[in-house]
Amino acid sequence: MNVLQNYIKKSLSILFLSIFLPLFSIASIVFLIKMATYTAVIQLSLFEMSKLFFFMLPELLFYTLPISFFVAATLTLFKLSNDNEIVVIFALGIKPKFILKTLFVPALILSSILFFNFFVLFPHAKILSNNFLSYKKSEAKFNLSASEFGHKFGEWLLYIGKDNQNGTYSDVILFNKKLNEEVLVGAKQAQIINDSGVLRLKLTSGEGYSYSKEKFTQIDFKTMFINDTMKTDLDEYQTPLEYWFPNKASSKIEKKLITNILLSLFPLLSLFAIASIGIVHVRHQKGKVYLFLFASIITYYALAMSLQLVLSFYAIAFLVVGWLGSTYTIYKKNIVAKF
Repeated sequence: MNVLQNYIKKSLSILFLSIFLPLFSIASIVFLIKMATYTAVIQLSLFEMSKLFFFMLPELLFYTLPISFFVAATLTLFKLSNDNEIVVIFALGIKPKFILKTLFVPALILSSILFFNFFVLFPHAKILSNNFLSYKKSEAKFNLSASEFGHKFGEWLLYIGKDNQNGTYSDVILFNKKLNEEVLVGAKQAQIINDSGVLRLKLTSGEGYSYSKEKFTQIDFKTMFINDTMKTDLDEYQTPLEYWFPNKASSKIEKKLITNILLSLFPLLSLFAIASIGIVHVRHQKGKVYLFLFASIITYYALAMSLQLVLSFYAIAFLVVGWLGSTYTIYKKNIVAKF
């Protein structure tokens, strides 16, 4: 029995890798194209694109692993049927449930990995990705250069006389027109500083003027900081539970949680479907395997994404019971009754 289990698992692992790698590559290309659209707004180096891709890795794995397992497990059983090995197995008195027990362990491990991936890793990677993009977008707003035209700097108009090679600016003038007064600030040198997501302007050796109908004020300064003109909006969370169950209810996060739970359970819930599709009489059912294979994936994913819109958290119990019940009925009728 152990030899047969190892043989099935070995065939499963080979097919799994041959399906997962191309599927993962295609999904990666799609994500890379999506990342390329960010470059229209922000500048990304090769290292920064690699960093952003790493943040998206948990999401990529979450959507490719369950499909790869379902297809690989089904084709493993189909290969056994096609080579007439499944007939020999059943002729030796081995029941179909032995195959289900063999596939149960890898399915359970994969479902556990998927649940840990989306519940623990996904929030952390999502927050890092969003904060990284927010940081780069805020940084892009400070793409300043010397010109005859001014730059918008929060509530200020900024004029730069000269760009320096060390990342600083010379002969800087800022103007701010408020309701009752106007403020003019001039500095010999300026530098952009990013302090934990807060971008601010450091002015050195300058003068400031404030004038209104009532008074005129002048100050001289060695160093001045203009803070919080454009603050990067950073998301924060302490634990995965706080992300998935925030104090302020979010329908978007709730729907995502329900869908991800159902997709995580897909390998476990589809064992009867895998056996029903993969174990076939080659002469009669060979042409229908791939049709049933992709129809099952589309049906389950469509139900997982649509039922939660109507049933909320009840969709989990409804789909689990409904999918297991329907696939077991098909399994019992097409597999157990015949073999």
